[in-house]
Amino acid sequence: MALKLWSRVVVVVCILLITYNVLAAAGKNSNLSHEKQREFDNHLNRLNKPPVKSIESPDGDIIDCVNIAHQPAFDHPSMKNHKIQMKPTYDPQGDFVTNEEKAKGKSEPITQLWHLKGRCPEGTIPIRRTKMDDILRAGSIENFGKKTHGSIPQSGLTKSVNEVDNNGHEYSVATVKGEKYYGARGSINVWNPKVQDPSEFSLSQIWLVGSSTTNVTTIEVGWQVCPGLYLDSNTRLFIYWTKDSYTNTGCYNLFCEGFVQLNKDIAIGATLAPVSQIGGTPYEIKIFIWKDPVEGNWWLRVGEFTNTVGYWPGELVPDLADGAATVQWGGEIVNFEPNFQHTTTQMGSGRFAEEGPAKASYIRNMQIIDDSNIPRLPKDLKISTSKAGCYDIKSFEIANKEKYIFYGGPGRNPKCP
Repeated sequence: MALKLWSRVVVVVCILLITYNVLAAAGKNSNLSHEKQREFDNHLNRLNKPPVKSIESPDGDIIDCVNIAHQPAFDHPSMKNHKIQMKPTYDPQGDFVTNEEKAKGKSEPITQLWHLKGRCPEGTIPIRRTKMDDILRAGSIENFGKKTHGSIPQSGLTKSVNEVDNNGHEYSVATVKGEKYYGARGSINVWNPKVQDPSEFSLSQIWLVGSSTTNVTTIEVGWQVCPGLYLDSNTRLFIYWTKDSYTNTGCYNLFCEGFVQLNKDIAIGATLAPVSQIGGTPYEIKIFIWKDPVEGNWWLRVGEFTNTVGYWPGELVPDLADGAATVQWGGEIVNFEPNFQHTTTQMGSGRFAEEGPAKASYIRNMQIIDDSNIPRLPKDLKISTSKAGCYDIKSFEIANKEKYIFYGGPGRNPKCP
């Protein structure tokens, strides 16, 4: 009898707990004041433009196909009279892709999970719908979709990554500086690293950094696993920009006004599929960023030649008007673990560089665009890592034809307690 009674008590307690959690989830906005609720609703309305069509992705994302002229970029005060530049005046890369490039990895075309359920029509762009929970997780509209300070590998500025407190950010990067750079490219193979805590992330990207060391400007493109931003552990395409050291301007993806998208097939912030597997086929995204020498806008291409995604208007990143001062390629994680124990968040594939192309993460075909608007190999490439026992990096060159890096690691391990 006592056992039956206890079982009933357990069942009742479980039901009450479930009910409480459901009600708490349903009423999670009840602590917001009417003014704050209205502020959040207005921000959602600014981000989520009325769609021509909506597509529900298998991963739960809603992709809205929005009229190209109604995208968030044109809410920026400096963009009110902006005339959309439909194509660059000059393309330093052209449409030449060697058979060798095609054989090294599956980088073309770029595929995303939402493609399984449909495509956006001509004249629209795909935008991942933002939900109220996304903003609530950030704590405020001001914090939503933004990186934190210390999000640039300091080796690209004035000191090495080992000499600077990066506020929990750790890197394995290759850096060039000392000239003016009008673009950069690289083919990054795509993985799905484990992230220990939702407040942490792992990414691989290309950075273009302005000359100012006090009010840093960056353009950034790559892939990331960021549970705090997307509420899952999927590998996603991302972009970022800032012109004041991540303080007030810029954001991930299309979470704020700025980037002008033209492509109807690539959703920035959406899940990439497939991803590379240890010992299996290396899947890549080919990234190419360059400055239009006539209009001054910074263009982005991801994947095949036809996949020009859009551009950052030159007026948004004035410190890059005369080119970038630094270009960097590599990986970044953030380590927020307490008690001086290192995170197990992986960088890249989670394997060290020495394990080679079948296991380690890599970036190949690394090039910069010089002042003659011609792609070339970067000179005096420097490599650095924040925590050598946790993550590492190695660089290689093939007969003056191609530069590439292997990088990454598992995080906490016997050499990284």
